[in-house]
Amino acid sequence: MSSNELSRIIDPQDLKELAPGRLPALAGEIREFLVEQVAAAGGHLGPNLGVVELTIALHRVFDSPDDRIVFDTGHQSYVHKMFTGRQSDFGTLRTAGGLSGYPMREESEHDHVENSHASTALSYADGLAKAQRLLGESDRRVVAVIGDGALTGGMAWEAMNNLGHDGGRVVVVLNDNGRSYAPTVGSLARHLAALRAGRHQGSNLFQNLGFTYLGPVDGHDVAAVAEACRQAADLETPVVVHCVTQKGCGYAPAENDEADRMHGIGVIDPTTGLGKPGGSPSWTHVFGAELTKIAAPRPEVVALTAAMLQPVGLQQFAERCPERVFDVGIAEQHAVTSAAGLAMGGLHPVVCLYATFLNRAVDQVMMDVALHGLPVTFVLDRAGITGPDGASHHGIWDLSLLNTVPGLRVAAPRDPERLAELLGEALATEDAPTALRFPKGSAGADTPALKRLDGLDVLHRTRSKPLEVLLVSAGVLAAPAVRAAELLAEEGVGVTVVDPRWLLPVNPTLVHLASRHRLVVSVEDGVRAGGVGTALATACADAGIRTPVQVMGLPREFLSHGQRSEMLAEHGLSAESVAEFARAHLSAAPTPPVTALERTSR
Repeated sequence: MSSNELSRIIDPQDLKELAPGRLPALAGEIREFLVEQVAAAGGHLGPNLGVVELTIALHRVFDSPDDRIVFDTGHQSYVHKMFTGRQSDFGTLRTAGGLSGYPMREESEHDHVENSHASTALSYADGLAKAQRLLGESDRRVVAVIGDGALTGGMAWEAMNNLGHDGGRVVVVLNDNGRSYAPTVGSLARHLAALRAGRHQGSNLFQNLGFTYLGPVDGHDVAAVAEACRQAADLETPVVVHCVTQKGCGYAPAENDEADRMHGIGVIDPTTGLGKPGGSPSWTHVFGAELTKIAAPRPEVVALTAAMLQPVGLQQFAERCPERVFDVGIAEQHAVTSAAGLAMGGLHPVVCLYATFLNRAVDQVMMDVALHGLPVTFVLDRAGITGPDGASHHGIWDLSLLNTVPGLRVAAPRDPERLAELLGEALATEDAPTALRFPKGSAGADTPALKRLDGLDVLHRTRSKPLEVLLVSAGVLAAPAVRAAELLAEEGVGVTVVDPRWLLPVNPTLVHLASRHRLVVSVEDGVRAGGVGTALATACADAGIRTPVQVMGLPREFLSHGQRSEMLAEHGLSAESVAEFARAHLSAAPTPPVTALERTSR
């Protein structure tokens, strides 16, 4: 780096004391630092490159942590972390035990919110401002930084409705870069474009809701942003400071990335912006190609995404059939109920979301889709442990939540061939909703079955051994379950491994198989409470089957960030741990008074 202004900033006070003439050099250093660190670790590069000057201005005007700065979504908080004592930790970014890629309360008193789901910051700000008013804390400000993409979420407007009425001294800093991942959609995008261009006459949307409006301001001009923030801080009313920024600013590979301005990246070459050559195709890629293949010739199949066209694999289908793919913005609740309307109208919608974001629309899945028995297919990417993005991004709740939805069928493919197979079955279902879940990462090779029993795939059966352990694997945990069976077989234990394919509701044939074994062990990469294993245990109990059902899964906890494989192993979902678990419970299991299952050689 050409200078060392950044290294001298340990806390926000150091930033305040820096002479204005040194700020451009500081901004340059920050961008160099971001590219260097994020290229090495992966993470959210484009969003942070776009808020460098904006974040400098915020910390020069407001007094964090007394003034509470709340970042919506939080993936643009890296610069904030640099100014609040965490520069030296960036070498551990998004690694186990290291720096989180989002604000995290346990990391710093300057981090107030760590939920990285979008469109929430204004509601937090509303509550914080009301609490400050009731406690007589009149000298504090609440600053909510929210992007135009996050403003497409309905929850943001519920908060705006309240803030504009009685929000008090809340400063809403609108980081308007015209994008979430892709360009921001809808009438809001047109309204903001008119404001940016100076074409809007009279009062604007924010003023009509009760806000003072300041802007538009060049978000890459520290002095201009700081002056607008000072004006906002002096007002007794809620204020919107409209800052126009460029996502990926200052790094040519990001500025030239039409897809998402390098929103979220893996490890890359910082000079070229290119990633390392990939291995096998990702689950997302396999899904996208298969959906296009199946759906293109079927005009009744349409797809919806919540501002994540490319991340959920819909880019290819959108290019092939653009009129049949709908980007609704960051609005999962609307996406699901809109899909219900599409189904009522005679179509078969496919709602593509990250598994963690389905949490936001469970009521709509329940009451707007399932209650009506509608043929809507939910495709849940990033199911299970996702790894570096941490607690709010792990997709570990979907099986437990969806297990409560009447009539909904849930599948988990173990390999690419099964994904194609199950997607086809889902799109052929016309009298009920369906869901497919798969994890983040490479899809890997296919795992063939020995035989199929009433829709169940038998993956392993120990030769010439009694029926002792039935391992029921969910989706991609088939591979460690088969390996666990091989380890147990070496010790003389008879093991059957079954992939149910359709996990929920429980297949009656699976219950029958459970009755013929001494012990059943279910293995899933969701929370143990209420998931597939719980459903199987309940089904066995309802059928009067006394075979014990032991459930292996993830704890009912918020799990931090780390590598997926390491986290699965840590929580007992490796082949060795599955074998050990089964071995420990087998000794206490009763011997069933039945004959062995037909031997099937591998």
